[in-house]
Amino acid sequence: MQSDFLFLLAADVLLFGHVLFVAFVIFGLAAILVGKLLDWGWVRNPWFRVTHLAAIGVVVLQSWVGVICPLTIWEMAFRERAGAGVYAGSFISHWLDAILYYRAPAWVFTVCYTVFAAAVVASWFWVRPRRFGDLPKKPGATRCE
Repeated sequence: MQSDFLFLLAADVLLFGHVLFVAFVIFGLAAILVGKLLDWGWVRNPWFRVTHLAAIGVVVLQSWVGVICPLTIWEMAFRERAGAGVYAGSFISHWLDAILYYRAPAWVFTVCYTVFAAAVVASWFWVRPRRFGDLPKKPGATRCE
């Protein structure tokens, strides 16, 4: 019984991490676009931008080759190991599942992911990231300081 609880907890933690990943991808692009308009320097951070681009790149690549996300596979395995039905677990897992997983043909997701990735790539041209090693500019500062 104790191990069932631990497997369900692990599944819920994975689901929560999955939702955070999706939120990073979606809200990351929103932050980049809003940050351009509001002149937020941090949205030009090259580490943030490369990580964001890599995140959506992995999603698109998985959808193109028809691979199910490893987070989903591991989460399902933990739920099965606990003897629980898929998403018949806790309140949190129920609502995170409703937010994260939609019912549609696989090609719909592939198109959506690809269009979103194209928007992320376009944001590199509209909101150019700084080069690695460049410091953010302070208002009124010169390069000689």
